[in-house]
Amino acid sequence: MVSLALTSLEKYFPQVLKGKRLGAVLHPASITPDLKHTLATIEKHNGSLFKLVALFGPQHGILGHTQDNMIEWEGSIDPRLSVPVYSLYGKNREPTAEMLKGVEVLLVDLQDVGARYYTFIWTLYLCIKACEKLGISVVVIDRPNPIGCHITEGNVLDLEYKSFVGLHSIQVRHGKTIGELALQFKEECFPSAEVFVLEMQNYKRNSWFDETGLPWILPSPNMPTLETAIVYPGQCLLEATNVSEGRGTTKPFELFGATWIDSAQMCDYLNGLSLPGVYFREHHFQPTFHKYAGEICNGAQIHILEREEFLPFETTIQILKYLFHRYPNNFQWKSPPYEYEFEKLPIDILLGSGTYRKERIES
Repeated sequence: MVSLALTSLEKYFPQVLKGKRLGAVLHPASITPDLKHTLATIEKHNGSLFKLVALFGPQHGILGHTQDNMIEWEGSIDPRLSVPVYSLYGKNREPTAEMLKGVEVLLVDLQDVGARYYTFIWTLYLCIKACEKLGISVVVIDRPNPIGCHITEGNVLDLEYKSFVGLHSIQVRHGKTIGELALQFKEECFPSAEVFVLEMQNYKRNSWFDETGLPWILPSPNMPTLETAIVYPGQCLLEATNVSEGRGTTKPFELFGATWIDSAQMCDYLNGLSLPGVYFREHHFQPTFHKYAGEICNGAQIHILEREEFLPFETTIQILKYLFHRYPNNFQWKSPPYEYEFEKLPIDILLGSGTYRKERIES
């Protein structure tokens, strides 16, 4: 079983930082193997290892209270701990000097899912950026990459297309743990930052999350299972279209469709491509919110037959290529804004390129 440094924080917390004033960036999946939130661990050591002075939350909040995508939230005062809680997905995505006033160490404990679009790694990036400016140390609790570090896929971000779903040149399926990304960001972007990564024990880089022995906790409201995370590096691209990516259902990203799709015809075509490790089963669904809320969508469920072979990014590129050419009068790319980008097409922001869409999908 993988062991997190969090479970022995008194052993792994950098001794040079002992006794300093702490801020912590947390979310719902910031938990110990026995299902206790990281905040409980922080409280346990508050006053001995450090002094807690502020809390910070990324997209969806510390407790995951915003359900839909791109819904901002604002901070407050924690009623029990009497410390400020700052939102890093509201008016600010980078912590300001005012937010960090009095903070000497910023602890970041976020569960990533292995895809460039997932905003938690960019919250980490901006935290390191802010802390470098102010001389604040950053401590990152390393956690598994749920879809493994042994497979990478997709194009590398062109920095001309950077946004809050991509601020540095990494692949779509990046093959890194969040601790490894923290060190990469330090080395390549913020060399003066002081970054400590509290490593895992017994972690194998080719492990899937269900092989780690750790409990799966939704890192965000529409990431309910490991299977969701496996398809996400591809299916997130549907956010940039008028095709439902399954939000408002119990299988977000595994289900997709629209009112104008012929499900049987689409599944026959996609299965005929013999894409590795996947089968498309005809499925109809009625989202309770988001695109086509209350309407019947015709589409498919993605069934992963062999996850070591399945290529989520390439699979969705083929889905988009089919829909773009088969339904020219129905299929649409969404218009801006998307994740704080107001000019470029959302699909180009997600792809991290101004040419990939034309070359791989529209051609």
